[in-house]
Amino acid sequence: MPACFALLIAVVVLSGCMSSARCTQGCASLAHDFRAAGFDYYVQGDPALPRAAHTSFQLALMGGGGLVDSAYEAIARHAGNGHIVVLRVVAEDSDDHDSGDYGRLFVTRWGPVASAQTLVFHRRAAAYDPRVLAILRNADGIFLAGGDQGNYIRYWKGTPVQDALNAHLRAHRPIGGSSAGLAILGHYSYTSLDGGSMESKLALRDPFNAGVTLEDDFLHARYLEHVITDTHFSRRARLGRLIVFLARLNQSHPAGGIFGVGVDERSALLVDAQGIGRLAAGSQGSAWCVLPQQPARVLQKGQPLSIAAVRIVRLDQGSSIDLATRGIRAPGAQTLDAIEAGAPTQDSIATPLLTRDIVPPDES
Repeated sequence: MPACFALLIAVVVLSGCMSSARCTQGCASLAHDFRAAGFDYYVQGDPALPRAAHTSFQLALMGGGGLVDSAYEAIARHAGNGHIVVLRVVAEDSDDHDSGDYGRLFVTRWGPVASAQTLVFHRRAAAYDPRVLAILRNADGIFLAGGDQGNYIRYWKGTPVQDALNAHLRAHRPIGGSSAGLAILGHYSYTSLDGGSMESKLALRDPFNAGVTLEDDFLHARYLEHVITDTHFSRRARLGRLIVFLARLNQSHPAGGIFGVGVDERSALLVDAQGIGRLAAGSQGSAWCVLPQQPARVLQKGQPLSIAAVRIVRLDQGSSIDLATRGIRAPGAQTLDAIEAGAPTQDSIATPLLTRDIVPPDES
């Protein structure tokens, strides 16, 4: 079905109130209506088809920086090859948009699926739009794209979209996120609300730097109840900042036992219904588990971090983690490290992730 015709059908089905006269104005008019309401809408396939007969739990934790086909295929498969919704948020005054390429790939390469609808939010008001909420209620699987996770928090926290995402998670339907989309999937998250991207060396120098912005009540995914995620992990040398995030969170939630999961670029960690996480086939990097064994010794504003006994485990192909018990099988490598006055106390597998310069980013 042509995309324009499918778009018209979808809007009629979802709104239930669009006159035929308005329909004849065509896709351009509808696109203007959506943008005026604070979002863009793209569709592939037929949203009017019945929902999937069966869906099942799947988390797809993608580090960003490139596509891992098998991770997207897992979302489509666990969505029963039904209706996929792709979500993205951009700045209110931005002309940036997602033309629906993820949707096209879900239909043509990763599925096939019945439909793939893409919603690009430009304003918080869109999170209250009944058309947006109807699309989310009918999602068999959801994918959260990259961008700026601060905008995800600004536009969705405390809105019906947050409620709809958590309802989707409670129903144990599949969901995945890449880059910023992964950053918000943990129960705890780094929000980047200051508009920057916290660097490890700055965070280690002062764990209470104004750029260390953390969230503890946004999305509530099964098996990620005690997890904060991080992205582009090795390429952008983010281990140091993740250790700081964990020190801060475990200080404010001392009974939480919070740990970190970082995912490298062009890599994905797939978590099944038993809570077992494994690297997706075709991943070009690793996933990393960061498990503090005790509270930080020095954690004060304006002072470098000192913390002992941080277990750092690299998961490669053949490794697995039980996120419920934190048991790790066949680790690619592991170490027990310490940070003293903001610097590592020994050389280990973690040293390059703590000390080297950041490779310039090639996507947000």
